[in-house]
Amino acid sequence: MLTDIKAVIFDMDGVLIDSEPLWRQAMISRFVKIGIPFSDDHCRLTTGLRFKEVADFWFSKHDIKHISIENFEKEVINDLCQLIKLQGKPMKGVSESLDFFKQKGLKLGIGTSSNEQLMNTVLEVLQIRDYFSALSSAEHLEYGKPHPHVFLHCAQALAIKPHECLVIEDSLNGIIAGKAAKMKVVAVPEEINKNNPKFVIADYKINSLLDIVHTKGVTLS
Repeated sequence: MLTDIKAVIFDMDGVLIDSEPLWRQAMISRFVKIGIPFSDDHCRLTTGLRFKEVADFWFSKHDIKHISIENFEKEVINDLCQLIKLQGKPMKGVSESLDFFKQKGLKLGIGTSSNEQLMNTVLEVLQIRDYFSALSSAEHLEYGKPHPHVFLHCAQALAIKPHECLVIEDSLNGIIAGKAAKMKVVAVPEEINKNNPKFVIADYKINSLLDIVHTKGVTLS
């Protein structure tokens, strides 16, 4: 039971919006264009990190110098935003869970590794901006996930103590960040990670946000 929870902080990609396939599509296309062999599995290796950190990892690994990370990031994010506008869909149970938490009187925030351009695109496409009292992107923070900075930043903006926050995450890096922030963490892993033993560090693991609404394993009162 989570009777002491006063706020819920959502990750964005893979929790609010089904963007992971679109991320992979945009990344694979752009990485291949600059000469880096890339696949879905390569994408999953860096899930949860800020994109600059993802690009830096692969640029260093393949000694890419003919394009800057900054310009490459702009190209990928622009591609992704267009894909989201055309194909973006909410994850199962998003509207129901947002209404559920609001009815409980909880404050809601977003703590994402994605940059502000992408975050604003998602909020616009899903039409859910008004639900949230705080929006935190790790873009301009000193540290990204798995460091807890973005979640602590969001809690501060919500004026809620970290131990009174519940984080909802789909990635291992995000779960680590939430636990490091001393928050309770609900994992909503994508299908490929359903049986990943590393996800045991989360306080709860559910199949979709509807499990919270129907109190399957996570009880708020």
